[in-house]
Amino acid sequence: MQQFIRHLISPVLLILWAGFCLFAFTAKAEEVRRTLPQTVSSSLERNQIPKDAISISAVEIETARPGKNTSKNILDWRAAESMNPASTMKLLTTLVGLDILGPQYRWRTNIYTDGSIRQGVLKGNLYLQGTGDPKLIPEELAKLMKSIQALGIQKIDGNLFFDRSAYAPSVMEHNTIDGEALRAYNVPPDPLLYAFRTLSFQLGKSRSADFIDISYTPALSQLKIDNQMQLVEQSCENWKSNIRFNLDPEVVSKTNEPLVAQFSGAFPSTCKGVNYNVVALDANTFLTQGFTAAWELSGGTWAKAPIGKNGVTPLAARLLLQFEGLSLADDVLDINKYSNNVMARQLLLTLALEKIGKPATTANGELVIRSWLKQNNLDFPGLVIENGSGLSRNEAISAEQMNQLLLTARNLSVGDVFYNSLPIAGTDGTMRNRLMTQLRKFLHLKKKPEARIKTGSLADVRTISGYVMSKSGKLYAVTSFINHPNAWKGLEAHDQLLAWLLEDGPEPKHAR
Repeated sequence: MQQFIRHLISPVLLILWAGFCLFAFTAKAEEVRRTLPQTVSSSLERNQIPKDAISISAVEIETARPGKNTSKNILDWRAAESMNPASTMKLLTTLVGLDILGPQYRWRTNIYTDGSIRQGVLKGNLYLQGTGDPKLIPEELAKLMKSIQALGIQKIDGNLFFDRSAYAPSVMEHNTIDGEALRAYNVPPDPLLYAFRTLSFQLGKSRSADFIDISYTPALSQLKIDNQMQLVEQSCENWKSNIRFNLDPEVVSKTNEPLVAQFSGAFPSTCKGVNYNVVALDANTFLTQGFTAAWELSGGTWAKAPIGKNGVTPLAARLLLQFEGLSLADDVLDINKYSNNVMARQLLLTLALEKIGKPATTANGELVIRSWLKQNNLDFPGLVIENGSGLSRNEAISAEQMNQLLLTARNLSVGDVFYNSLPIAGTDGTMRNRLMTQLRKFLHLKKKPEARIKTGSLADVRTISGYVMSKSGKLYAVTSFINHPNAWKGLEAHDQLLAWLLEDGPEPKHAR
């Protein structure tokens, strides 16, 4: 009996011992995954950013077979914490948009009339009915003018009416989180958004004389420039601080006089050429003058300069043409590489418009996104969507959830379009000047490592999310959020994290 007991105890002890070893190994592995790389930790300490102000998720994406990618956890530091993602939230909006609408989706701007065409003259009003084309820029408007002329119209004898019924009025209100209403990043959505409603002035020293050249885009029919700038011998670093700009939009509506953009102050002679972007006109004035100028530049004429007004397209009006804008794939490139807020917001509203109907609301856009998440078996507790662009103090998601999104993207047919839309470190977009030193180390390699990373920034927020292709060819998904008053100092820590992954992350001794 004692011998039987001894034989029985031995296997039990063996099992217990093995279980203890397995527990110890698992605990050790878990500890490794939850330990910050030393370079990241040192950077945080140096820049006085507490470790509980940052969250990081890094996973290796492994391809079992095409369309069936799995992931292996590499680093988990507070990854389940919901945090403000700033502009990395655009990744959620653009991926859902690409998958639901398709990369070749195109917005439509419909042109109606209540008149008739005789001997090259359109006798009647034009009704512009928008669906939220986020990139109706001067080049596209010029194409629209050619399409109108192809109908046999050389002169327009009528007014312009703008039908914005595609959006609920609430989403077009000009609310900001920082009070900077004149800044281009704060432009509100508009179903008839033209040139981001932004005047872009180009300033630079004239090559032929000691004075400042000022030009602007897009062309407006009644805008003149009053240049009172003085050249000074100063560094170009803070050129904006000494410029005074004034433009009174009430002049046209009250006196029918041309608009005057007045520039005064000092401009450094060392500046080779800079852009001064400002949102200084209401949507109707901007679109009216832009449309008028584009028609005239195409060779068209007016019986009388139009005064654009809001108005729903009459049921009796007939469709003159349906103009299609750029593809969604092209627009997503701009949204992610250059972090365009209003384009992202309009994509969210387009999801609502196409799947639920008009008038589009942010709430309906959120419903579409949450339905997509459910269909893709993604459970995101703590997710908060306010406008889909990340220009928000309320939007929230976790680094772990964002990486789940990045992994899901690799299993979708639109995965490559999405991947290619992200800024490339050291090359373009918001990552153009990042990781330059680290990437030089790999110039000798035949297949160069790369980091395709969406960035985000608000006051007290710095974020990154995207993919890293390492020197050994491994693909990582990585997301990191810093929410802290010193977040603006966190670029170094984020770059150290990306550099760590470019070198294949965990050192061999940690991987044992």
